Amino acid sequence: MGDWDMQTGTGIRFEWGPTGAGRLAAEAACLVTVDVLSFSTTLSVAVEKGIRVLPFGWPGGSATEAERTDASAAAEAYARRRDARLATHRTTVTPSTPWSLSPAHLRAAPFVARLVLPSPNGAAIAAAAPPGVQVAAACLRNITAVSSWLTARGYGTPGHPVAVIAAGERWPDGTLRPALEDLLGAGSLICELHSQGAGPLSTEAAAAKASYEGTADIVHAVATSASGRRLAAMGFVADVAIATEDDVCALVPVRDDDGVFAPG
Repeated sequence: MGDWDMQTGTGIRFEWGPTGAGRLAAEAACLVTVDVLSFSTTLSVAVEKGIRVLPFGWPGGSATEAERTDASAAAEAYARRRDARLATHRTTVTPSTPWSLSPAHLRAAPFVARLVLPSPNGAAIAAAAPPGVQVAAACLRNITAVSSWLTARGYGTPGHPVAVIAAGERWPDGTLRPALEDLLGAGSLICELHSQGAGPLSTEAAAAKASYEGTADIVHAVATSASGRRLAAMGFVADVAIATEDDVCALVPVRDDDGVFAPG
């Protein structure tokens, strides 16, 4: 395979999902996962509380019940091995297990030092980056903090390119569903990076930036997107509200050498 899909020669690159992350990570100095609803947003809430988060890949929409059972057992074993508590599904929180991928749940839950956070999208992107590649998480809540962290470390040039990865969602058959909220979150970060002198942009990154700049009301767009409507229908309007808090978080979740996200 050639390098036609590597966006070579640019400082800011953009792709979708774990496969895109794995491809761009081969040349990236830093990879940024953008999963607005909800992995990246929940990470931002976690680091505000001082929680260290261990991402755990979770089966997508096409997984069988047996595969989900196996994944649950593996996640429980991983949490025990890493001396961490395990987050549960949004719909199965209890007083004894109040942590989940819901940022509203995590904001209200008691402090825990280490938390395993299963996710089918954002966590899988973090796992796609090899150990030598820096990984950070961005959402609409921490755009300025992430862009400033990146440029202060010299990321965002052709010699040290940033790969911005929109996580997307999954269709019922498990394939990638490009998600509007992640396109807008990625475009916001690319816009801020470019304003701070990073670049040049790949064509893909420029298109994501233009999508963000061309959206007049980001909060409305996220809330009325397919993902936003789905969460609202499930009773998690508060998650969408937290995800659209505009640039209120000054901390950057960064993966350390042990695979744990903590403030950068």
